[in-house]
Amino acid sequence: MNPWILAAIGLLPGLAICLVVLWRGGIMEQFVALQMSGVVTVLMLMLLAEGTAQPGLLDVAVALALLSLPGNLLFAHFLREWLS
Repeated sequence: MNPWILAAIGLLPGLAICLVVLWRGGIMEQFVALQMSGVVTVLMLMLLAEGTAQPGLLDVAVALALLSLPGNLLFAHFLREWLS
């Protein structure tokens, strides 16, 4: 294993914490955890792309980074409309 893959494995506890908050937190904490899990996932994909020398994973990471915020904001908009 190279250091890139070890760094990606090191980010797994951060993703697990986000999943626990998504499971048990309030609505605002869940939204923040959803945003944070997107950031952690992008970082993990970038590290795995470098560690495995597969540039296709880097394209997926960039696409996820570009679509994560608008997708989450759209989700929050519809959630607000549904809750009120």
